[in-house]
Amino acid sequence: MTCDRLVCANCAAPVSEGRCPVCRASRERLHQEGGLAGLFSGLSPVALLALLIVLIAVSVLAHQAA
Repeated sequence: MTCDRLVCANCAAPVSEGRCPVCRASRERLHQEGGLAGLFSGLSPVALLALLIVLIAVSVLAHQAA
């Protein structure tokens, strides 16, 4: 998620501008969440389910091959 379209409830300015402490804190929090959780947050639930099924299938096949 980006803060481009978010509006601060405290000062009614765009969060991306960081005009007040609330804006700056929200912007910083959003930028810190860009790790692994940010990678999967853009995927739809169907895509996450498909990824899970593929990982389970690979695990089963690897277990059978061993």
